[in-house]
Amino acid sequence: MNTQTLALAFLAATAIGGVAWVFLYPSLSGEKKAEARRSSVARPEPAARQADKNQRSRREQVEGTLKELDARRQKDKKVALSTRITQAGLSWSTQKFWIISGVLAAVAFMLTFIAGGGPLGSAGMAFAAGFGLPRWILNFLKKRRETAFLKALPDAVDVIVRGIKAGLPLFESIKVVAADAPEPLKGEFLAIIETQTIGMPLGEACARLFERMPLPEANFFGIVIAIQQKSGGNLSEALGNLSKVLRDRKKMREKIQAMSMEAKASAGIIGSLPPIVMLLVWITTPDYIALLWTHSTGQLMLVACLLWMACGILVMKKMINFDF
Repeated sequence: MNTQTLALAFLAATAIGGVAWVFLYPSLSGEKKAEARRSSVARPEPAARQADKNQRSRREQVEGTLKELDARRQKDKKVALSTRITQAGLSWSTQKFWIISGVLAAVAFMLTFIAGGGPLGSAGMAFAAGFGLPRWILNFLKKRRETAFLKALPDAVDVIVRGIKAGLPLFESIKVVAADAPEPLKGEFLAIIETQTIGMPLGEACARLFERMPLPEANFFGIVIAIQQKSGGNLSEALGNLSKVLRDRKKMREKIQAMSMEAKASAGIIGSLPPIVMLLVWITTPDYIALLWTHSTGQLMLVACLLWMACGILVMKKMINFDF
């Protein structure tokens, strides 16, 4: 019994001592005073608090600008025919495009029908010439224009950076690029100058470059200018970094193109074999293959083969094209 009492007394004294150590030792040892003194020394000054507030405000402005631009891109995701014509660098109206498409469809139908292709084959050729061929031409012109734009854009950004470092305003630097740059870069920067002249803010005018030239590089340029116009900052440094990014993307694109050339050559050979074999058979034994366009069953088979060949070509194109 005495042993149990002593043990309980020892445990109680230990508990009381521990509680006293936790609550009384900091006050007795001066640790609270030292902690208060360290906090007062480390407390930020009003200027530091103001700088931190300004930094948070600028970050919020940048995030707001990016969200606004992204919302605009999502809203305008569906491209109208008039916009596609503009992106191809043509000055046609939508009515003129449809007239040319109708003329091509009529000519293809008449030529195929006169050559003995039959109504079904003539209708297929008319659809391909009136609907597919004009859009293929638009895409071809658009890609060629985008390639020329990407080739000249890094040098144009470097000219703007050097102009800003020399003391020229941003608008004057853009004028220098518009005066000396090759097409289509010259026309796009002239459009920026014209839209800014009629009263649109320069940041918004540069952001609209992406609508006429739907490239990530053009989007980068518009975002950098728009953010700088809204939140300020070192524009020459930002554009210098953008120029470096553009050149790195160009190197990556060329590297990807070199690595995918073998697959593209294989796809070209595989896709061209059926038409070549068909042409050789027609040269050697025309009566044997003529059933494909003189008989109704042969015409159906020919249309089905063309559809399957188109599907195969699109699948191969999807496999060998890389986005980054």
